[in-house]
Amino acid sequence: MILPPSTLGVLGGGQLGRYFVIAAHELGYRVVVLDPDRQSTAGRIADEHIIAAYDEPQALQRMASICAAVTTEFESVPAAALATLARFVPVRPGAEAVAVCQERSAEKRFLKTHGFPHVPYAEILSENDIRNVEAGLFPAILKVARFGYDGKGQERVAGIDETLAAFRQFNKEPCVLERQVTLDYELSLVLTRGESGEVRCFPASENHHRHGVLDYSRVPARASAGELTRQAREIAEAIADRMAYVGTLGVEFFVVDGRLQVNELAPRPHNSGHFTLDACVASQFEQQVRALCCLPLGEIRTHSPAVMVNLLGDLWYDDVEQPVREPDWNILLAEPGLKLHLYGKDVARPGRKMGHFTVLGEAGDKVFETAMACRAAIGIGDR
Repeated sequence: MILPPSTLGVLGGGQLGRYFVIAAHELGYRVVVLDPDRQSTAGRIADEHIIAAYDEPQALQRMASICAAVTTEFESVPAAALATLARFVPVRPGAEAVAVCQERSAEKRFLKTHGFPHVPYAEILSENDIRNVEAGLFPAILKVARFGYDGKGQERVAGIDETLAAFRQFNKEPCVLERQVTLDYELSLVLTRGESGEVRCFPASENHHRHGVLDYSRVPARASAGELTRQAREIAEAIADRMAYVGTLGVEFFVVDGRLQVNELAPRPHNSGHFTLDACVASQFEQQVRALCCLPLGEIRTHSPAVMVNLLGDLWYDDVEQPVREPDWNILLAEPGLKLHLYGKDVARPGRKMGHFTVLGEAGDKVFETAMACRAAIGIGDR
């Protein structure tokens, strides 16, 4: 067990890292952030910000010498860097689990090998792989195997010719070709697993995406999803167990014809889990700290229905060329049941996650109506 005022390390300096720093500070820990961005939103509030590449040897040596344990805030951190740190200090989640989650082909193979439900797919390493794809897989979505997120690195394709063109557009990077499915809706579930195998699952959220980026999440999910959320919890716990996972894990699900299909795994807190900051006794970030330090996991009880809405950089622009003034936050702050979170990022860009707000209340339908009204009032959906 690692107790405060020990120093913890986190690789990655975005908003997920920022909330990790806040949660760790509240529990009495010091935090070191490793991130190459001098304007890192997590680095600015950490006790120390190491400005270097994630695999820079001297930076890793510094982390290993001063940190009692290390975690990551996003899956694109080189797994080799985590493995290097693990020679000297506990790293949770481990490099092996992160390596599975950061590469779509490895992730799909893991799901297939262990019998977890998933969308039919083919691994694409060459043009010949595309020419040999069975016709029944189309229409499909071609996704780069690494570094694709929030709809980036993806292309819808109707057949072999379109897939070849998209593959070339992606510079023939390794890809996964997934059958395009008609979704009933999407669910995600965030859990935390401790080193002892103790697991705490937050309530599943129902998610809505816009232009490939999460728009809003609703908790609890629709009433008809009751049995599915129970199944999602069982699947997510089984995934964490098979990976010997330690830390906070996000599992995204498609609901197709009333059945669950695992979409993606995130070896970290998840955007759809931001509601836990305001609606739960312990947030997903506090649980991340607790699991990293081998503390007993916190209470995940949700004390209010909640709707979380993302605030993207588009709100700062009239068009892609001309930035405008700061959005009128008074529109949101005038709502007494709303909690506004701004991440302190230095530059607003279209599609960049700049913050979110969460609406809380006693009745789920009323909370949803209020959140959608606030979402429209601030201009989401109008640009």
